[in-house]
This record gives sequence, C-alpha cells and structure tokens, in this order.
Amino acid sequence: MTRVLLADDHAVVRAGIANAISGIPDLVVVGEVGDGLALFIALQRLQPDCLLIDVTMPSFEPIGDIGRAREIYPQMKILVVSAYDDDIYVQGLLAAGVNGYHLKDQPLGDLRLAVQRVLAGERWICSPLVDKLVRLRDAAPLTLTDRQRELLLCLREGLDNLGIARRTGLSVKTVENHLTRLYRQLGVQSRLEAVSYIHQHAGIFGAASAPPITRDEDRFQTRQSLLIVDDNLRYRTQLRRMISKAYPAAMIFDAGDTQEALRIVRGGPLRLALVDVVLGEENGIDCVRVLHSAAPATRLVLFSAYPDREFHRQGLAAGAVAFLDKKDVDAAALRELIDDATV
Repeated sequence: MTRVLLADDHAVVRAGIANAISGIPDLVVVGEVGDGLALFIALQRLQPDCLLIDVTMPSFEPIGDIGRAREIYPQMKILVVSAYDDDIYVQGLLAAGVNGYHLKDQPLGDLRLAVQRVLAGERWICSPLVDKLVRLRDAAPLTLTDRQRELLLCLREGLDNLGIARRTGLSVKTVENHLTRLYRQLGVQSRLEAVSYIHQHAGIFGAASAPPITRDEDRFQTRQSLLIVDDNLRYRTQLRRMISKAYPAAMIFDAGDTQEALRIVRGGPLRLALVDVVLGEENGIDCVRVLHSAAPATRLVLFSAYPDREFHRQGLAAGAVAFLDKKDVDAAALRELIDDATV
C-alpha cells in the first residue's frame, strides 16, 4: 500500500486532491498538514511514500525545505501541486529534488496521472509548463549592443537610473530612453521584469568574456534568511510570493505572532525581519523588542496600514531600523530592503 501525505494550507484544496486520487489502486492518504512546521513532524511520524505539496504554505521556505525533505527522505516521491507557474520557481524546485510539478488549474484526471507517473519513478511536468520550459530553452539569445549589455549589468547590480547615469557617463534622460528601448526589445514592462529576464536567459551577455553576474538570490541565501511576521495569512503569502519571484533561492519564514517568530529566530540567524505593528491582539512593537533582544544582529523593519508618528518613534526605540507604510510595500521596496540587508 502506497502511503501519501497531503500538504496545503487550504483544507478544501486538500479535500479536492484526496478525492481526485482516491481511485488509484493500493493508495491511501495517511495524513494532511497545512504549514511547514506541521509538515516535518508528520513526515517523521507517518513516513509516507509520497508527498503531494503546495510549497506556498506558511512557515515553509520552498527551495530550502524541499531540499531538506529530499535529504532526510531520499526515497520519498515529491509532487508539487501549485498555482504558481513562474519558470524560475519551477526550475528551482526541480533542481531542489521534486519528482514532479503539477498546476492546480489542470483537470483532476491529469493529477491522478501525475501521481501514478511519479510513483512509477518517472519525472512529471504538466503540459503547460513543458511548453513554457521548452520555449525558454529554445529561445535564441538576443543580439545586444555593448551599451545594452552594460545597462543590463547595471540593472542586475540594482543601480537606479541616477546610478546608471553616473556609471556610464550618460544623462539620466538618456538612460531612461535607452532603457525604454531595451525593455521593448526584451518584451518586458519594467526594471524587475528585465532582471527576471536576465535570470531566465543565461546566454544574454553573449561572449564568455562578458563580466560575471552575481545572482542577488545567491548572495541573499549566503546571508541567511528573511522572516515575515503578520497575523494576516493572505498578506504573508502575498509577500512571500513577491520575494520568491525576485529571489527564488531566498529562505523565507513567516509567523503570525510573537512566540512563533521567536521560535524561528532562535532556530538560526536571520538577516531581516518584517513585522506588522498590529499582530491580532499583540503589539508588533513589543514583538520587535523581543526579537531584537533575542537576535540583535537581525535587521528589523516595522510596517503598518496605519502609519503613525508615535508608532515610528516607539518602533525605532524598540530596535527597528525602519518603519514603512503598508501601501508602499511593493516589489521595488522589498528589493531595496533586502539588498540593503545583504550588503
């Protein structure tokens, strides 16, 4: 009998998956979990033959924790069942040791087939992802000018337009015009998408003598991890996805309260923690004070949907290095925070 463990933070999704695979002969679902902390407890207790997992769960860092599960349970089959189809994310998880990757929007019959194939020892990637990865592999490198390569390297290093202007000796307006044409040539809409494009196209710089690129996510991974502390699970998940998209190899933890956050920081050094001022009935400023005492090397940033000068003053006094309005927390702001923390 094949023993299967389901891991997804939505009970209704777990129920749907269990129903979809219920007709597979000699297969039994032995357990269900909804977060990363419960996952490793269940793996040790139940010793499943196969893990069906959505890797965007709370308290779960996709690349690192999948690698950990693969190291501890080398014979266990791992099938990711996710709504997230970013090709860098998919390739990172495949490299970390999963046996298959299936999208949630595919027919249930395909999920049954995916489970059967994985259990038979085959690698499974659902059709839409196969098409996307093949297109990526077969994409011909663009013909870029030396100036365009220089601009891309500047973007990759995180320089803003003024920094690029100083590096290249061009005016800021000329840099803006060059970038507009470059974005159009790459088929992207923004600076972040251009950086993502570089990640996806290793041959974009042409000759082997082109200056080496240090991946921000690799640099971040060597500088430990990041923690999100917020009582709103949906918001934590949103932040995790934004960060994971920009830094696929980043180790991201999340917590809904002070005690859970404290357990995480005590488990190993963290480089950066983002803490909401309001944590249910708790005070995020008190949480910062506790975390600062337990891990003084961790950079602590407070954020709130209700920015207040007094919150700002108290937060800095408690050990925070910055205070952000939640409406200003976007991909660019997160990248600036993370890059600053990894210097």
